[in-house]
Amino acid sequence: MAYTFSTALAGMTGTATRDIFRLLSRPEIISFAGGLPAGDCLPIAQIREITAEIFADPKEAARVLQYGQTEGYPGLRELLIPLIKEAGIGGLIDNENILILSGGGQGLDLMIKAFVNAGDVVLVENPTFLGFLETLKAYNGVSIGVKADRDGINLEDLEAKIKKYKPKLLYAIPNFSNPTGKTWPAERRKTVAALAAKYNFMVVEDDPYGRLRFSGDAVPSIKSFEKDLNGKDLHGPEEHVVYISSFSKTVSPGLRTGFAVGNAAVIRKLAIGKQGADLHTSNLSQAIIKRYLEKQYFYPNIEKSLPVYRERKTAMIGAIQKYMPGEFVHTNPDGGLFIWGEFSVPVNTVEIFKEAIEQNAAYINGTVFYADDGEGGKAGVLGANTLRLNYSNESPERIEKGVKALGEVFKKHITALGKK
Repeated sequence: MAYTFSTALAGMTGTATRDIFRLLSRPEIISFAGGLPAGDCLPIAQIREITAEIFADPKEAARVLQYGQTEGYPGLRELLIPLIKEAGIGGLIDNENILILSGGGQGLDLMIKAFVNAGDVVLVENPTFLGFLETLKAYNGVSIGVKADRDGINLEDLEAKIKKYKPKLLYAIPNFSNPTGKTWPAERRKTVAALAAKYNFMVVEDDPYGRLRFSGDAVPSIKSFEKDLNGKDLHGPEEHVVYISSFSKTVSPGLRTGFAVGNAAVIRKLAIGKQGADLHTSNLSQAIIKRYLEKQYFYPNIEKSLPVYRERKTAMIGAIQKYMPGEFVHTNPDGGLFIWGEFSVPVNTVEIFKEAIEQNAAYINGTVFYADDGEGGKAGVLGANTLRLNYSNESPERIEKGVKALGEVFKKHITALGKK
């Protein structure tokens, strides 16, 4: 039978990471392709303990096995307020400003659902998170990439494209961006907040990695710069930034628990959209996160995980410098999970991927992270000489072995280019 699928899914092919995971069942393959937190940083014993406590309490056991409130599990949102304020978000934050999500990705979906009609333009830093680009396609939104430099989004190009395209949204990952690992400076964030107010568009501030900082100083969120002329935090229709984060990288991705912070009217609209998607986030997952925070496991476990990520990033940077060709220019992030690389010669990372797999090493080619640039450059073509490397879920020994294999593959192709 020839199936006739909806136009909403016509442009969606599935993310590159999902396809690659199918190739990685062989244990000998060293994967730099995913975005998984370190397996040895997952708090298995503590989650086991908490789950046992929940089901030892008949009232709470019955509660987690029942339907729940769309907005969130009782008591969880209050526990999030101190974490939210640590991102620099001040003012009177309460339950009305917070929505619990089934992972941060649901927040991106709900923001698109709430604000984007077919044909509406959404601006993104080029390159950006491929999951957001794929989700936007389902709503027939149009993604336009904004130029970036070493410090993230280029403000001059951003304002030019705001004027030209009149976007509904700007999607931003200002802390240790996926895929580049870049962090936006405070002044750049402040300007983005001001531009959103001036030109009346919404900013989706995605912050799954911000707490995974192992060097440098923390930078306040974009939302923290939403202030009136007297410097007072805004709460009302003037708000243009929705801050989204999750526990996927700091506790467990399998629990699928995140949260959105924004104007109460926007949060109510997102909750309506969530009702039609999953009614509520898993009560069991929310109850686990609630107890995890109450037992004060959150901060100590992050502190234990940071040396692991620092060691692995250091191992990857060292291996890149040792084995990759000199034509490979890369980022060196202060946190997060990713390193971004670009070749100064026409190396096609899409075509070379198969050879890398044959050498038991995997990466993500950079083309999947690009939107159209609004100037004739097309997604799927832009970034053919780029790639993303993840260092969080492999040991330093395997990182060195895998980067060495990649270096040999790429050096061979660069040598061949010189002979043409």
